[in-house]
Amino acid sequence: MARTFHIVTFGCRTNQADSGALREEFLSRGYREQVEPRADVVVVNSCTVTQRSDQQVRQMVRRLRRSNPGAKLIVTGCYAQRDPEALSNIEGVDAVVGNSHKSEIVSIAAKKSIDPLGVSEVTRVFRDPFDLSLRTDRGAVAKGRQRTRPFVKVQDGCDAHCTYCIIPEVRGPSRSVPPDQLVEQVRDLTRKGFQEIVLTGIHIGTYGRYMDPPLTFHSLLKKLLEIERLQRLRISSIEPMELSRKVIHLVAASEGRIAPHFHICLQSGCDQILKRMLRPYKTARFRSLIEEIREVLPEAGIGTDVIGGFPGESDQDHQDSLEFVKQMPLTYIHVFPYSDRPGTVASTMDDKVDGVTVRHRCAQFRTISESKNLEFRTRQLGRKVPALTLSDFWRGQRVALTDNYLKALVDPKIPGNKLVRLRARVGPEGYLSLT
Repeated sequence: MARTFHIVTFGCRTNQADSGALREEFLSRGYREQVEPRADVVVVNSCTVTQRSDQQVRQMVRRLRRSNPGAKLIVTGCYAQRDPEALSNIEGVDAVVGNSHKSEIVSIAAKKSIDPLGVSEVTRVFRDPFDLSLRTDRGAVAKGRQRTRPFVKVQDGCDAHCTYCIIPEVRGPSRSVPPDQLVEQVRDLTRKGFQEIVLTGIHIGTYGRYMDPPLTFHSLLKKLLEIERLQRLRISSIEPMELSRKVIHLVAASEGRIAPHFHICLQSGCDQILKRMLRPYKTARFRSLIEEIREVLPEAGIGTDVIGGFPGESDQDHQDSLEFVKQMPLTYIHVFPYSDRPGTVASTMDDKVDGVTVRHRCAQFRTISESKNLEFRTRQLGRKVPALTLSDFWRGQRVALTDNYLKALVDPKIPGNKLVRLRARVGPEGYLSLT
């Protein structure tokens, strides 16, 4: 009987794409996937973007070990890259493998006995894992058993070094997947019947920067649009300094083949805090991008990220940030409380904001997000909205995702992975109803 595996994934879409590639490798080696974690090999693909992420990973690892004492338990991902010793000290962890050696996980899993930090070659390079001369990546595709929107990783790594962020240390420098490889991956997914494909990466706007000759994310999108069977691409989060107006206008001209949805990472609506964060733009840049999107794509979904309580953020800085976000025609906001990450510049700053104030400021941003999302959903009522039916159900109705990134409910008889165009009506608890 074939050995079985189960993968638990935390964090971003890039991590999900990495897990998808790992899943395909296990399957190619003759393993059988288990939906439940009672498997011969259990892999936890971790996130380390906040202290809470670390805590959730540790809790999951302990829970998996209790529920499946006979499994070979391997932890990988960004937390494993940042602090392998902390994870290896959890009782029952068989191996800790950083991002730099994810491609070796299946081989490590096949070993009869492994030390808690994987293999000796892995442990020696945890602290300096990425060769700066390498500017290409092998890519990854997440298309799990229940997924109707596969994630294709076009780029990995980051060169920005924002003062609060540990990701450059755990993901390495920016590097891109060769365009011909991406075209083949996307073409293969369209042949298999997928209707929407999500392009993801850590800094997708830097795509192709270090290739010879250099390419751009805009040129990649144009190349992918040449695939005849391709129905819809969706762009995951992108930085304000990396989103070109050419990309905005290409989305507008694509007639729905690129979803009218932009997630542009703001982090703060106060220029003084952006400077402390080492974010290489000002709020004026963000404002001009949003205004241009609204001009050419009036019904586009526009989301952002905001960090509340960054070190040195005064009451006035926070109010300035709140006021700026209120003015922006956003459709949702992902709100993160500032979280110290050892090894970052911000973690050494003395003027930290106390936890109660951080939580209060984040709550204010979330209230704005809820109000803006309700306003945007209300504006869709009566429109015929394009949507993709998903594999999820809610209270007996099938869940769908509109092209402008709203959750909706449709007739459960409509199969998943189907593009529909239905009229939007009032739905329950944050959903639209499409009929």
